[in-house]
Amino acid sequence: MERGLSQQALGLLVHVSGDLIGKVEKGERRANHDLVGRCDQTLACDGDLIELWCAAEAEDRCVRAAPGAFEREIVVAHLPALRRVLDAYDLPDDGPLPPLAEVRFGVERFVEMRLAPQYVGLAEELPSALPVYLRAYHAADGRRRADLARLLAQTFRAADAIADKFGFYDLSARIIGILNLLAEESGDGPTVAAAAYVRAELFFASGDCDTGRRMLERAAAAMTLDGGGPVAAAYGALHMRAAVLAARAGRPDRARDHIDEAAAAATHVHENIYTGTAFGPASVRIHHVSLAVDAGDPADALRIASGWVPPLAVPAERRSHFFVDLADAQARCGRDEDAVTTLQVARKVAPQHVRYHPQVKSTLLSLSHRFRSPPLALSELTRWTGVVAEFRS
Repeated sequence: MERGLSQQALGLLVHVSGDLIGKVEKGERRANHDLVGRCDQTLACDGDLIELWCAAEAEDRCVRAAPGAFEREIVVAHLPALRRVLDAYDLPDDGPLPPLAEVRFGVERFVEMRLAPQYVGLAEELPSALPVYLRAYHAADGRRRADLARLLAQTFRAADAIADKFGFYDLSARIIGILNLLAEESGDGPTVAAAAYVRAELFFASGDCDTGRRMLERAAAAMTLDGGGPVAAAYGALHMRAAVLAARAGRPDRARDHIDEAAAAATHVHENIYTGTAFGPASVRIHHVSLAVDAGDPADALRIASGWVPPLAVPAERRSHFFVDLADAQARCGRDEDAVTTLQVARKVAPQHVRYHPQVKSTLLSLSHRFRSPPLALSELTRWTGVVAEFRS
């Protein structure tokens, strides 16, 4: 290899497995921009690798002309490898054991990618990273094993983000099952709470929202505001998500109680990422808007959102949720042009999240019925999301 580095050595320097480096070299795997950039810097290529990668990506995008095909096809192509990791979850392979600091650094990257969100990058890198982390976890004991269980729970949460966002709910359920086992073994209260927060996705998917609400209530009852920091944030996040489930279950009183509890918890912390979950005053306000939309009161959603923009301290995925809900409310109130503009903002904030969001597609479809000659921006959004628009004749 160039610069006299083996695949394993380069992998350690750029925080991926040597196996992944080997597959990229053979053309069996696609490197994402972040990995190419780290290799470029490590090998002192002065931007040559980045330039080659950009040219190859541009050519590939021309071939993949269907809207959304580029991201979705890559993600789907990597799902069999991810499923194989789940099949062998308790059967670690042989190989070197990474230092705990290396695992921690890699997991922090995956959390950042999930919140960005960068689903393509996650799909490309997780199938190679997870077996290495699992190998370290199964070889450990005592405090080290508990620490690795906590870190692995975050890594499996990143894997679940791919499965959930792209509608592979069977895969999501398998991942969440492992995530919950790891959280329990970690012995860390906020990690256990985060696992319950993620488990709620199963109830959103099945439509059994009231059972999901009760599950979150039970998890929140095990937490306390007295712990401050991550503990208070975990308590608030559970109530924040329980509020959404209560609203969708047709229980507005319960929804108000939960969002009030979340707001109280938010007074104890600053807006930040706690155990992989964004929480704070801004996140609670975003959920207030969502609750109003779910309750069928778009005017109230517009009132809550009026004159406010989520701060950059809120991760891109959650900020995009705010704009998606705001666009929905604007469309329902007949503010069609505002809704289109707001969806454009959502797209800029988190394109990989917004492109596949079902609420975005339903809002665009609703808007398309109202125009004989649609604005260029609306036509572009429908094309980009793959919505089959039905413009008024």
